[in-house]
Amino acid sequence: MYLVKIYVTYKPSILDPKGESIKAALHRMDYSQVENVTMGKYFELQLAADTKDVDAVVKALCDQLLVNVNMETYRYEIEEVEMA
Repeated sequence: MYLVKIYVTYKPSILDPKGESIKAALHRMDYSQVENVTMGKYFELQLAADTKDVDAVVKALCDQLLVNVNMETYRYEIEEVEMA
């Protein structure tokens, strides 16, 4: 079985309103050393052990459903795990 961890964030050219709100709140709480906050999405998927070309499957899932490729970017980690 494969465990896939997918991290999605806005592209650098896209304003992150939630991140900006969090940063403003932190500054109001006297955490002025915080220079930037990025808010994103996180997914964990389990794929069957017999999945062919896991990398291609994950890219297709991200591009077709999980990520808005116009506004967001993503990275992922694939880990082969044994079933318990």
